[in-house]
Amino acid sequence: MPAKTPTQSQEKFLSIQASHPYETLNQWTPDTKRVWVVFHGIGYLSRYFLRHFHHLDPRENYIIAPQAPALYYLDQTYTHIGASWLTRENTRLYMDNLLQLLDELWNSEKIHTAPSLVLMGYSQGVSVLCRWIVARKLKCERLLLYAGRVPEELNAEDFEHLAPQTKVDFFLGDKDPFVTSELRAGLKDRMELLFGDRLEVNEFSGGHTVINSLITP
Repeated sequence: MPAKTPTQSQEKFLSIQASHPYETLNQWTPDTKRVWVVFHGIGYLSRYFLRHFHHLDPRENYIIAPQAPALYYLDQTYTHIGASWLTRENTRLYMDNLLQLLDELWNSEKIHTAPSLVLMGYSQGVSVLCRWIVARKLKCERLLLYAGRVPEELNAEDFEHLAPQTKVDFFLGDKDPFVTSELRAGLKDRMELLFGDRLEVNEFSGGHTVINSLITP
């Protein structure tokens, strides 16, 4: 009896046209001084992340919050929903999808016409934001990297297109459970290597959470 040929699975891909939500806060008017694009962390929805920006002057600040595409229930009560940007599964493919989404956001909101552009990432949002900046060679007046890490595949040369006067703020809580004491020094050293004189390190008393008062124009 001939031996059976072992079955093998094969991963395949489909391309589709899809709609995806994002949230904005305030109105973009002639009085707007700053346009923010802010990337939430894992477990957020964009409308909840915007709560961290309500203290900013609504006349001068227009905030755009893209939302991560992968939704999931946060616990077994199936009550609260969160979102995730990427995992280690097919990271490059899904980042390419995100770039297309962010390109559409950029064009739809006419972000290139912003009087002053502020980009912010929190936690998992830092990695997505940094990949977007590098892939599209985006320039901004200010870059806020809050409780997150720049992907390891990126280096200082990837950020050379940023203007020398671009201010890069890195926020790190002294009780952040995701940053051990052993990792802390190395993390700060890497940020200094990536951004040089543009960087300002802001260590605060707290954990892995957004403190609204630290988010300033």
